[in-house]
Amino acid sequence: MNSPRVERLGANDAMTLTGQPAPGATMLEGRHVRLEPLSETHHAGLCLIGMDPDLWEYVPHRVTDAAEMLDYIRTALREQSAGVSIPFAIVDRASGKVAGSTRFMNMDRSHRRVEIGATWLGHAWRRTALNTEAKYLLLRHAFESLDCARVELKADARNQRSRTAILRIGAREEGTLRRHMVLWTGWIRDTVYYSVLDSEWPAVKAGLEARMTARD
Repeated sequence: MNSPRVERLGANDAMTLTGQPAPGATMLEGRHVRLEPLSETHHAGLCLIGMDPDLWEYVPHRVTDAAEMLDYIRTALREQSAGVSIPFAIVDRASGKVAGSTRFMNMDRSHRRVEIGATWLGHAWRRTALNTEAKYLLLRHAFESLDCARVELKADARNQRSRTAILRIGAREEGTLRRHMVLWTGWIRDTVYYSVLDSEWPAVKAGLEARMTARD
């Protein structure tokens, strides 16, 4: 099996969303975080940090045990095989530990559009440099390698922490889809949508780079 290709900050040689299959084995690496193509080998590491109920409060499906985590991974991999997602494990470079997961999802090649979502981090890595750098790597890859025109993000309207974090990276709030998703609790949530456009990316990129430099 071919080894994942590593794309470090500054590289720009991946396939695009226009007319080519989605790349499924691209590793994105920064100073603090490495986004590894998700696989079942990440199962044990994700189980160590992924049983926190807080992680699943605002989403349709929760993970409560190792079997459900394996199903979570396999569902993401099926979506990747269908060409609509590219899932990653978030790895803390300093410790080498799995810190969480994220993915490109709802990929629409014909309209050069992707969503960054299904993002979660273990408690020890919240409010650290990992989340900012992971978003930077994903956005940079979307605009500079996948040739996206638009990147979407969304959050439960009640999840103020996520909403603030999305605004902080430079995305713009677009509006709210009311009673949009049924959660595992039975609650029907309102979903707030955000986006970054290709024309906005240079300014967003500069802002993220300034933030990351300040944190270093």
